[in-house]
This record gives sequence, structure tokens and C-alpha cells, in this order.
Amino acid sequence: MTARPPRAIRPHGILPGADRVVDLGKLDPWRPKLVASDLDGTLLDEHGRVSARTREALDACWAAGIPVVGVTGRGPRLLETVHDALGGRGIAVLSQGGFVVDLEREEVLRTVAMPREHAVRVIEAIEGVAGDVTIAVEDAAEQGEVRTRLRVENGFDWPYPELSHVLERGEVMPEGAVLKVFLRSDTLDQDQLLAHARAVVDPADAEVTHAGLGFIEVLPPGITKASGLQMALDRYGVGFGDVLVFGDMPNDLPMLAAVQDAGGRAVAVANAHPEVRALTPHLTSGHRADGVARYLEAVLPGV
Repeated sequence: MTARPPRAIRPHGILPGADRVVDLGKLDPWRPKLVASDLDGTLLDEHGRVSARTREALDACWAAGIPVVGVTGRGPRLLETVHDALGGRGIAVLSQGGFVVDLEREEVLRTVAMPREHAVRVIEAIEGVAGDVTIAVEDAAEQGEVRTRLRVENGFDWPYPELSHVLERGEVMPEGAVLKVFLRSDTLDQDQLLAHARAVVDPADAEVTHAGLGFIEVLPPGITKASGLQMALDRYGVGFGDVLVFGDMPNDLPMLAAVQDAGGRAVAVANAHPEVRALTPHLTSGHRADGVARYLEAVLPGV
């Protein structure tokens, strides 16, 4: 067993449109009761940080009584980075909705895992149509804990230089439950692999998605950013129809659709995946051009 040295988490690769500045024109003022945003590729800049302009806009939301919820694919092992990005305020949704935490109270509100045997069956089904894949696994933490370990199959080429255990295929799956499984193909890109997975994986068995990192993710059934955000909304007493939400990748689609279908406002950043751009007519600047902050300034006078 070997471990990679712990270093700073690297953000998403530079995406088309990341620098694009969108002319927002004159937006109709609209006051949401809550703002929710994906982190990587949306709220965070090219260095994986919240810019000064974006921080000011988020602080202004809080000052106006509008909570801000971060909704991310990052797992609980990266809770500290999420805490820093959100200024330690409010509720954060991690692991695509499988791990929800109140940052201020340091209270874990939700941990949903998948039994090892269940995860293995789903992987086998996907390999049956997509061919061989390499895997990485995020162990499930015990309820109330916030640390999990990342187990990476030798050859997976994990994109982040974080501490992880590099193992052979037969050792990667832990004995206990897993929060999620990452699958990478040497012959299919992330969109192709996701299409194959969607063709054979029933949502009643598992959720499959991707976050634009070159691999797909397998999660427990019912675990999406929408279901995770629902927990935060319940705590704040807010409905989807009163939410302003931002996103960029297929893993954001469930929460973007839930908000839009309820009458709220879903906004794509300029560097968003085509599926996200196709979902909503609302567009803001790229994540490297303070897209979230620009939209908040335009739609909320005084922010």
C-alpha cells in the first residue's frame, strides 16, 4: 500500500467559456430566499478559490438574509476545503448529495452509503457494456464522522494530488460500505461512459453521473444534488421555487431541474457542459470571470 503526499486540491481543468463574460443586460429584479451553487467550475476560480468579488457577493447575500448553500461532488474527506470556500457558514451538501453537514454547528445531517456487494454488481453491469474500467472508491464514514479514505486502483490516474491509497484492483473495494465509486475508461470519454452506464443502471439500483473530470461516479440510489439540497431547504424552510441556483456539469442537472421545474431560477455558467446549457435559458459569465458574483450583482440590487 502506498500513499501520495498531501498537497493542495487542484480545481477543474480549464473549460471552454471559463473566461467568457456574458452581457447580462437588465435582469428583472428577483429576490430568492436562498442561493445554491456548485463549487468547482462554477463558484470557484481557476485556482479553486473564491475570488474577492465573489466573496463580497456571498457576504452580501448573507447580510440580506439570503442563505448560501454550497452543493458539491467533493467528498467529506475534503470537508475542510468546502468549509473554507463557504466561509464556514450555513449548510454544505457534499458527495453529490450523499453527505450533508451544518458547517456552523459541525453537525452531520446526512450520510448515505452503498453496500459493497451492491456497488460491485453495478460496476460489473457497466463493464458488461463499456468494457474494462479502472476504479477509485470513497469509503463511507461512520454516521457522525467526517473523514473518509480514498482508495485508488493502480493506473486510474486520479487527477487530484491528494493523499490516497493506491491499490491493486482486488484490494480497492473495502469490506464495508462506500459513499461512491469512480469509474474511468481507457477507450471511452466521460460522456460516452456515462451513456453506457445510464443504459444498464436502473436509478432504483444506483445513480450515475459525472462532474467533468474524465470519469463517472456511481452513487447510492436516490442520491443526487437535488436530494441533498432538499435537506438544506427543509432546514431553512425554503422551497425549490424560491431558490437561485448555479451549476456547470451533468452532476448539477438534478438540482438545476428541480429548481427550474418549481419556478425558481437555474443559471448556467458560460463554461457549462452542453446538457446544462440546454436545460436553462439563464446564462452568466464563466467561473474564471466571477460568473456567480456578476449574476448576483445584476439580479439583486445592492449585492
